[in-house]
Amino acid sequence: MGREPAAPRDLRARSVLAGSASAAAAEVEAALAPADPTAAAFFDVDNTLMQGASIYHLARGLHERDLFTTRQIVSAAWQQTWFRVAGSEDPDHVAQARASALAFITGHRATELEQIVEDVFDEHMAHRIWPGTRALAQQHLDHGQRVWLVTAAPVEIARVVAARLGLTGALGTVAEQRDGVYTGRLVGEMLHGESKAAAIRELARTEGLDLARCSAYSDSSNDLPMLSLVGQPCAINPDRRLRRHARAHGWLVRDYRTGRKLAGTGVKVALVGAAGGAAYRLVRDRVRSNQRPGAS
Repeated sequence: MGREPAAPRDLRARSVLAGSASAAAAEVEAALAPADPTAAAFFDVDNTLMQGASIYHLARGLHERDLFTTRQIVSAAWQQTWFRVAGSEDPDHVAQARASALAFITGHRATELEQIVEDVFDEHMAHRIWPGTRALAQQHLDHGQRVWLVTAAPVEIARVVAARLGLTGALGTVAEQRDGVYTGRLVGEMLHGESKAAAIRELARTEGLDLARCSAYSDSSNDLPMLSLVGQPCAINPDRRLRRHARAHGWLVRDYRTGRKLAGTGVKVALVGAAGGAAYRLVRDRVRSNQRPGAS
């Protein structure tokens, strides 16, 4: 009686492991000493810095290169979108999300994935960067502060985005490699929820950061552990729960979306529908291409 179930305890342990692994894997720019070395900014990626899900854009790039099947992309789009919207800590849901994330890269060489991500950024991601969020990141850089991306997507995606935007580095989900090939296992859990906070704590320890002087930005209430960790949290394009929390605690709120603001159930329906719709369009385009004269 009163004993905590083993599964949640294991999830917390894996969250700490994921955070430590991501912090250790972070590529830190050391060429120039920052003018403000104890302050930094941490940015979520999906729907905070970039419109849409970065891992879905990678899956789309793999699909276009015939490295990812239509069935895989439909399944992965659904699992990743639901995991993000629901923020579930249920062991079965977490396991499903991990499996769909690993499907993107299992069996591929790390060097191969890096080149694909470079190309996918140019093709599908660059034009989806929110100018307002990019400007906020640049303000921190202009003040001599370091800027890291923090995302549940594979760290390889985050590194490319950070490098292309001139940011300091990135924290992301770390996939295990053996002889340069992805094994299909993660180091710890996906960098989600408390795992992000653990990664930032570890990075702050190794880099000498004062978290009270740091800033964090996210669109999702799933990132409350990360946002609550710093002295200057900011909600970007927030979901309903995060907007409510931010207002109650006097946090900054920035919304760069146009048109009618979606909230609560509307956001959930829109996000899940977008993932399914995008997957449908890929299937439709593939069918059409196969129906063209001379198509094999």
